[in-house]
Parts: sequence; structure tokens; C-alpha cells
Amino acid sequence: MIVRKSISLKGILEFAGHHIWWLVSYMLLVAVLYKVAGLHWISIPWLPVSLVGTAVAFYVGFKNNQSYDRVWEARKIWGAIVNSSRSWGIMVNSFVRNNETTQFSDEELQQIKQRLIYRHINWLYTLREQMLVPTQWEHVSLKHLFGKLAAKRRENYGVGQFKNYLTEKQKADYSLDGAQLKNASNKATQIINLQSLDIATLEEKQILHMRRQLDMQKLLVDFYDHQGRTERIKKFPLPRQYANLSFLFNCFFIFLLPLGIVAEFAKLGEAGVWLMIPFGTIVGWIYVVMELIGDYSENPFEGLGTDIPMLSICRTIEIDLLQMLGETDLPEPIQPVNDVLM
Repeated sequence: MIVRKSISLKGILEFAGHHIWWLVSYMLLVAVLYKVAGLHWISIPWLPVSLVGTAVAFYVGFKNNQSYDRVWEARKIWGAIVNSSRSWGIMVNSFVRNNETTQFSDEELQQIKQRLIYRHINWLYTLREQMLVPTQWEHVSLKHLFGKLAAKRRENYGVGQFKNYLTEKQKADYSLDGAQLKNASNKATQIINLQSLDIATLEEKQILHMRRQLDMQKLLVDFYDHQGRTERIKKFPLPRQYANLSFLFNCFFIFLLPLGIVAEFAKLGEAGVWLMIPFGTIVGWIYVVMELIGDYSENPFEGLGTDIPMLSICRTIEIDLLQMLGETDLPEPIQPVNDVLM
């Protein structure tokens, strides 16, 4: 998530500046063919080009709207995880206690609370790590130049800047069930399952009242619901027919653009054709940037600077839950790096 109020010129150029060079080269080629080589037949009427440009703008707008919906839904899901996690904390803190028939020590009860809280924190970070595993349609999985650029952005402006967010002590404290999770294909799912078994055992030991156990089990079902919704976004891409055709339509329009405006600029006089180069580049670049914005927003768990800040959310929940346990040795909140919060 970019936290700077306005994106700097440097940031814009790093994101899409490399497209300017091929646009300038193409506009220059058309200008030379028209003006120097005298190939006036390459020009085409502007009206059909403008109609294509209008249609492409509407199509790209539709795609960007759908991409934003995916980002916003992902943020709402993680917001729900925050609320449910805090509810889990207060349930653990208030439900785990002695009754008329049990005589557990305060230390034993605190260990039970700590186990349930620490396991939940482990679930948060495990779910985040699972969401960051690249899928075959994400940019970092591409084998050509754009994939290398995305991998570089992920390393320099994305999750690569936040590698050491957990200390060795935190990893040891939260990873309570390492042996049981070793061969699990979906570790986050199995962590919730272990939580369910644990509170069922606590009910058998009469540490939890049956109704309280059912309330906690219901909350665990909510966590499965949140996880399933994040997995739906991660594992189901924006339909390729929308994403890919938007790119092709943009390419088609940019190919036609200088052919449609070169004759119009030629009417301005001797230097008019050359003026087509900067103006055509600007128009083409705007369409390219619109396409890129939607393209990079459609995958909100890709590990890039445009992702939702899962790490920051996990850390916020971690701090809240540890404070509910009465702990004072708390980790620091995640801070933005290069105006990016992950």
C-alpha cells in the first residue's frame, strides 16, 4: 500500500517510464516515414481512430473498476480478520477460567490463554505467507522482461523490504505445532483445526463452559470464512478474457494513433509532423498507464507495493492480542519503507 499523499515523479517514472522510449521511437518512425520518406499513404482518417480510442477507454475503465473491487474486497476481508481476532482475544481472556469444579493455578490458566493466542498469531502470519506464494498469472511468474521488472519491484519496493519482521524468539513462540504442521498442504487450515481440538479438550476438562466453547467454535468458523475469501481472490484471477483483451485493444489503439494524427499535425505547417511525436507519446503513455494501473491492481496479494498491507495488519493484531495477555515486551508496529506499507 502506497502511503504517500501524492506519488512522486520519480515513482511514476519507475512504474511506467520505460514505456516512454518505445512510444517515442514508434512516433518518430511514423513521422520520418510520412515527412522524410514521403509515404503519405500510411495516414488514416482520424475519426475511426478516435472511435477506437473512446471504446478502449471505456473498456480499460471497466477493467480498472473490477480490479479496484478485488483490492477493496481484499482489504475488507482483512479488516474482518482484525475484528474477529480481537473478539477471539477477549473470548480467550474472559472464558478461560476456573469454575466450581476446577482448581487450575493462575499460571496454568495463563499458559492455556497464551497457547490459544500464540497459535492464532501464527495463523495470521501463516495465512499471509500463503497469500504471497506467486500464482502462474501474476507478474512475478512471467518469464519475459515484465516478469523480471515485477520481481525487481517485489524485492526493492514490496515484500523484499520487510523480510525480518519476526524475530527468532517470536518464530519459536508462535510456532507451537511445527511437528503437526510439517506435512500439511494448507498450514493455515490445520492451525484452525488444532485450535478447535484444543478448545474442545478444554471443554472436556470443564475449563470452558459448553456454550462458551460453542461461541469460540463459531468464531473459528468465521476465521475459515475469512481465509476462504482471501483464497478465492488469490486463486481465481480476474478473467483472462477481460485482462488480456484490454491489453490487446490498447496495443491496437496505440498502433493506429500516430497513423491517425500525423496528417492532422501536418496541416499545422512544416514543423507540424514533428510536433506529433511528443503529443502522440503523451496520449499513448496515458493509455499505457491506465492499463498498468488496472493490471497491477487485480492481484492484491502479489507482494508488490500496490498490495493491501497484510503485514501491518498482522502486526497490529499481534500487538492487541499480546496486550490482552498482559505482556509488556511488545513488537514495534510496521513502519512504511520508501513510502510503502506492507
